[in-house]
Amino acid sequence: MADTIAAIATGGVISAIGIVRLSGDRAIEVADRVFRAFTGRTMAQTPDRKLAYGELLDEDGSVLDICLCTVSRGPGSYTGEDTAEFQCHGSPVMLAAALRAMFAAGARQALAGEFSRRAFLNGRMDLAQAEAVIDLIDAETVAAAKNAAGQLNGAVSKKADAIYSGLTDVCAHFHAVIDYPDEEIEPFEMARYAGQLADYESTLRQLLATYDRGRLLKEGVRCAIIGKPNVGKSSLLNLLAGYDRAIVTDIAGTTRDTIEEKISLGDVVLRVIDTAGIRQTEDTVEKLGVARSLEAADGADLVLAVFDGARAFTREDERVLVAAEKSARRLYVVNKSDEAGWRMPAELEGKDAVVLSASTGDGLDGLTDRIREDYRVGGQIPVGEIITNARHAEAISRAADSLHGAVTAAEEGVTPDAVLTMAEDAMQALGELTGVQIREDITNRIFSRFCVGK
Repeated sequence: MADTIAAIATGGVISAIGIVRLSGDRAIEVADRVFRAFTGRTMAQTPDRKLAYGELLDEDGSVLDICLCTVSRGPGSYTGEDTAEFQCHGSPVMLAAALRAMFAAGARQALAGEFSRRAFLNGRMDLAQAEAVIDLIDAETVAAAKNAAGQLNGAVSKKADAIYSGLTDVCAHFHAVIDYPDEEIEPFEMARYAGQLADYESTLRQLLATYDRGRLLKEGVRCAIIGKPNVGKSSLLNLLAGYDRAIVTDIAGTTRDTIEEKISLGDVVLRVIDTAGIRQTEDTVEKLGVARSLEAADGADLVLAVFDGARAFTREDERVLVAAEKSARRLYVVNKSDEAGWRMPAELEGKDAVVLSASTGDGLDGLTDRIREDYRVGGQIPVGEIITNARHAEAISRAADSLHGAVTAAEEGVTPDAVLTMAEDAMQALGELTGVQIREDITNRIFSRFCVGK
């Protein structure tokens, strides 16, 4: 018998609607002990997924709220078990009292992710789909939400399952021939399957190729703003953020440590790091700030190298230029276009430069449009087939590598049993992706990311 679990599924703040959920063998029984429908019918007498209107009761039978209740019987529910859900007014105090009444009626507090974990264990979703649930909750852009919804709908799982099934058929054919030599089974010829294995590898490589973009879709673009002192780095951060996030003064060295801010540009999330001005200094604290600036540039997905177009290009600017060139992606921002004497530095001619005034905002649209275009995710990739999860990418990579080894071995005339050993390694990796084969510690780690009530 599965424990009956209960949890508040909405946040702990005042809201219009608050939801409390139950799941387990006694879920409907517990619901009937804390809910009284105005129709006089019990929830045990109510059809699945039909809302009942009535009173929610505390441990003493006093009315807590007037709410709606619905039940879904297993195995056709979210968790695969009997479930009940209460749609109440969103008072955190009232919801907590309702939860206590359910505990008194025989339920226990659900652990983080326990509802989705039960859905996985009961075969209602595979592991990749379960992970998409928390990705959907955590999504910070519409594009990220759509991709997570596609994965929840099985976009990645269907591809992995098809390859897993195909490899199972290949291995089954080989073992049938070996185990039943007297049966009239079509002879096993490895050459016949080499092309199929190569196609599977190609499909996995195409999925894996989306991960770099997918990581940025999920985690955001780590963007470092670098430059010498007083070129307008903090002003640019404030302009992007839309408010005064960083202190701006004419005093060199005002920013002595990195400052981070999350900024949404449509479907692109920038995790912007404003850094200390890069220059030679004898100040111990400022030296540490400069070192952190260079470290931030090294670890960034995008570097915005800021230069003062109203001042002469200096050795410190050259140092900034060198640091920016080490980045995989950089944009050169020539600031202060509103000041007299502004010009494009000769050192930046022909480079990927954007003209801007952080004081007036002129040129900001051009900068943000460039960033959005560079980090736009999707295009020809079907919704849900952008890999955003490091665990998924690692499993797909291992499966593709194993298949590559199998194809190479088959072409070199290696015996079928050795080739299929590598195919079975690919199956193992794909099984870990969907949860067909997975260690308990990995499962625990995955569901520990979830919130209580989901």
